[in-house]
Amino acid sequence: MSESKDRIKLFEEKQVRAVWDEDAGKWWFSIVDVCAILTDSDYQTARNYWKITKKRLKDEGNESVTNCNQLKMQSSDGKNYNTDVADTEQILRLIQSIPGKKAEPFKMWLAKKDGSGND
Repeated sequence: MSESKDRIKLFEEKQVRAVWDEDAGKWWFSIVDVCAILTDSDYQTARNYWKITKKRLKDEGNESVTNCNQLKMQSSDGKNYNTDVADTEQILRLIQSIPGKKAEPFKMWLAKKDGSGND
């Protein structure tokens, strides 16, 4: 991946870390950030939720999780850490496995992202 652009996106005033991949022409989103929004929880709870969900999906043979990528993203302490990321298509599949009232509004928000790297 070359010439990636790190961005912070806002969904209902909650941050979603994202990286624009110029070569692939798509966004990569932090899965933990998405889980935090969908479960309406803090970062640590969302991290634990993703860990459990990831294991369950792997045990079910879900290919989205098997093909999960990691990118270095800046955390709240200002340091960069490897973070599980997914593209829009993978996020939409993931949303199906996370019940909650935020799922539909988040899908609509995600659908508004265009392929140019702009909001």
